[in-house]
Amino acid sequence: METPIKSWSEVAPVLVAVAAGRQAADSVIRGGKLVNVQSREILDGWQVAISEGRFAYVGPDASHCIGPDTEVTEAGGRYLIPGLCDGHMHIESGMLTPAEFAAAVIPHGTTTMFTDPHEIANVLGLRGVRLMHDEALMQPVNIFTQMPSCAPSAPGLEKTGYEISPDDVAEAMTWPGIIGLGEMMNFPGVINGDPKMLAEIAATQDAGKTVGGHYASPDRGIPFHAYVAGGPADDHEGTAEADAIARARQGMRSMLRLGSAWYDVESQITAVTEKGLDPRNFILCTDDCHSGTLVNDGHMNRVVRHAIACGCDPLIALQMATVNTATHFGLERELGSIAPGRRADLILTSDLHNLPIELVIARGVTVAKDGEITVECPHLDWPEDARATVHLGKALAATHFEVPAPDGRNRVTARVIGVVENQAPTEALTAELPVIDCVVEGENGVAQIALVERHRATGEVVNGFVSGFGYEGRMAIASTVAHDSHHMIVVGTDRAMMAAAANRLGEVGGGVTVWKDGAEIALVELPIAGLMSDSPARDVAAKAQRMVEAMAECGCTLNNAYMQHSLLALVVIPSLRISDLGLVDVDRFQLTDLFEERS
Repeated sequence: METPIKSWSEVAPVLVAVAAGRQAADSVIRGGKLVNVQSREILDGWQVAISEGRFAYVGPDASHCIGPDTEVTEAGGRYLIPGLCDGHMHIESGMLTPAEFAAAVIPHGTTTMFTDPHEIANVLGLRGVRLMHDEALMQPVNIFTQMPSCAPSAPGLEKTGYEISPDDVAEAMTWPGIIGLGEMMNFPGVINGDPKMLAEIAATQDAGKTVGGHYASPDRGIPFHAYVAGGPADDHEGTAEADAIARARQGMRSMLRLGSAWYDVESQITAVTEKGLDPRNFILCTDDCHSGTLVNDGHMNRVVRHAIACGCDPLIALQMATVNTATHFGLERELGSIAPGRRADLILTSDLHNLPIELVIARGVTVAKDGEITVECPHLDWPEDARATVHLGKALAATHFEVPAPDGRNRVTARVIGVVENQAPTEALTAELPVIDCVVEGENGVAQIALVERHRATGEVVNGFVSGFGYEGRMAIASTVAHDSHHMIVVGTDRAMMAAAANRLGEVGGGVTVWKDGAEIALVELPIAGLMSDSPARDVAAKAQRMVEAMAECGCTLNNAYMQHSLLALVVIPSLRISDLGLVDVDRFQLTDLFEERS
């Protein structure tokens, strides 16, 4: 059940009384080593007293807080560390609802998440955000919601199911669980003074809340400075040490991410470990983690372990995943450290380097032990219209995926989206492709890609080409997870199977399907907004693992290739993407032709 957070007027008298020894604590933890992220030191033998879901006493001896009904936990020499915080993430990327996502990450020691539900905003608008927000507040851990800023992410380059307006942002700022504005992906809009983008930022700033950043350009010159001047307070899109340094020098928090497919910690953490920058301005996050990663590898504990393996001092890495994050969002007095008055979120671990998560406490309640969750994560009753969001308008056929050759040529020079392993950006490539019966065909590793409109039943299909997946033989993969517009992305080498895959997702209400040699070989159903399942994480992860295996059976060798697939329509990250309006040159932020003109 939900552990309610009481008001300060209710809890302060109790905390003071417990710390003074006038009242017994609910629980006491002793016999451990306290990791103090405020002072960056390990305090051997320090004890913790908890009451009303908060830390009342933190010091060398809590015996004066123990009464006949106080629950005493012996730490057995283990470390007490704060519950871990994820500074930037999207729950929908786990293919799970907030409840199931929480259930998956609690055993890994994540007790606080700052989430941006802009995926569902593109499908269901403000109402979808409210549904995510409401289920988040039901959980036994802290899930704060950032109001999405960019739906569509790039106006004029794509159309979405719904559009977010400044009025929507202003309304959301009054909701109890809204912590700020989600990543401001439309960085050209900010740089060029777009009134809508600046109005959204202003509504957030006026509410005294944090503006999330997303500057995906490698240009750290005047455009970057103009973007920072607009108000974004953090950025997770850095991929190089110079990116991390540039952001910190401008007063931003540099968020270093390790997701299922994003490996941007190692290349940037040297700003701290080698260049010696103040680590207070650095935050660890995941951004996007699919269910398989959550079940098999971990969540924020995985990121902290990785940062340590990259040479970061364990105490600094822990600061980057606790107090730094809380401070950034204005919650340093509320969470992020084991200190009086903070929410009693902590972990017991026997090893600060490998970080086994042996006991997790959230708001004073044991929520996981030895890798198993010990509490319930309540579910929202998701309405039927949130489960019926794939509207194709008509059954698709192989002919919808044909690319007619221009001017009767027998060969063409086509622009090709080039997938880069473990990186969000793509390459803008070209390839000489053959024409057979007036239709352009892929060859030599170049597959077809299509974006199928699925919000308004227009029946529109935009076709193009992609390379880097390594697909062979006759295959197709379709997904209604298509950041950020979340139409449907279909990639394949056989047009009939591309049509079959798209129609299949129309039947099941969304998800991911893989086809090989005329038959479906994997299916992950995602009935909620075509993005999420309310099934347990392990069940979803098992189907997702089968999906990964199926992609490999089709010839794909990329690490986490599905994440790359799902981002092919993300028209705010360079260099070449596809949208429902056509092929997008993100470097110039404009639509471009599929074929190069003859010289």
